[in-house]
Amino acid sequence: MQFRAMQYTIFGQNSRQGSYVLLIGLDRRIEVAFGKFRNGAAIELVPGRYLYVGSALGSAKGRFPLASRLLRHASRSDGKAAHAIRSALHDLFMSWGYRLPAGRGDKKLHWHIDYLLDREEAEIEHLFIFPGETRLEPQLAALLAATTGAIPVVDRLGAQDAASGTHFFRIDDTAAVLERLEAAWKAMVREG
Repeated sequence: MQFRAMQYTIFGQNSRQGSYVLLIGLDRRIEVAFGKFRNGAAIELVPGRYLYVGSALGSAKGRFPLASRLLRHASRSDGKAAHAIRSALHDLFMSWGYRLPAGRGDKKLHWHIDYLLDREEAEIEHLFIFPGETRLEPQLAALLAATTGAIPVVDRLGAQDAASGTHFFRIDDTAAVLERLEAAWKAMVREG
């Protein structure tokens, strides 16, 4: 089943776990140091749209890793305004039975993508959600790497736990790339 909302597209049934792809808009050129990646060297990002592939799996009883991870991505640290998509995600996951954990403090930057998403120049514009227990992150990243118009930003960025490749891509023609990807993703979900 595919459900399309204004800010997210869901491939499959609701689940506590899953994989995802963030569509991130960047409104101007910035330099970002992605934590300790490449010894903290800043990487230049040009204005445009980017895709980031991730997953949130885990089976601890009562945990909801997918909701926790995506709500975290849609937040910023130090009291900065959250991404506009955060309230829609909150409502979606509440409808799936998620409850916000008590006592969560300010967001601390941890994953590579946190360092970009914390910047006010970057905004999560859309989210593609693949609920389920199967780790689709490697297949999604490989599909992006093989898609014309999806350009790897830097090798290994966002993919430190992967054997090779990257999980972060710039896209040059958003509509064309997303059209190709959505068709491939539908087929991937049907086959998986």
